[in-house]
Amino acid sequence: MDAVAIAQLLQGLVPGCGAEPVAAGDQPTVTVSPEHIAVVAAALRDHPDLRFTLPIDIVGVDLLPREPRFEVNYHLVSPDRPQPIRLRVKVWLPGAAPHLPTVSAVWPACNFLEREVWDLLGVVFDGHPDPRRLLTPEDWEGHPLRKDYPVQIKLPVKTESPIQLTPEQFRANIEHDRHGRGGAGA
Repeated sequence: MDAVAIAQLLQGLVPGCGAEPVAAGDQPTVTVSPEHIAVVAAALRDHPDLRFTLPIDIVGVDLLPREPRFEVNYHLVSPDRPQPIRLRVKVWLPGAAPHLPTVSAVWPACNFLEREVWDLLGVVFDGHPDPRRLLTPEDWEGHPLRKDYPVQIKLPVKTESPIQLTPEQFRANIEHDRHGRGGAGA
């Protein structure tokens, strides 16, 4: 099944979803409107001609300075066939308010994938059951995969030992740990 057939089927199943095929050489790819992603996800999972029951990944992309700024890609597999089919579903979001309905009720495996995209890129998944940070500490400010994230942080170094040791310093530290004597870089 190619992207054109999948987009046409989705347009019939979810009127107004804006499903359109996208030229991509590696696998069928369709775009859908953000507000319909949860209904489209259920149709992709439940329709007997589709059966995309396996979400592989959700990837967020910051396309700054382009608008819409964010792209969220859902990578899916329909495994219950003689030859499994892969599908990429793209959703474009504005930079000012990147919100999407959660698909974690359709595919529970997307729970952590959505948390990762929110944590690193700042895309909010409305209705998500556990919208906490996943990879950064709870007190982290901002979203580090955004292209406008400030990377030149002026903080003092919080280590008291050298990061790089010569072979001699390494041996001396090992000897210190074994025998309680002073070592290089200690």
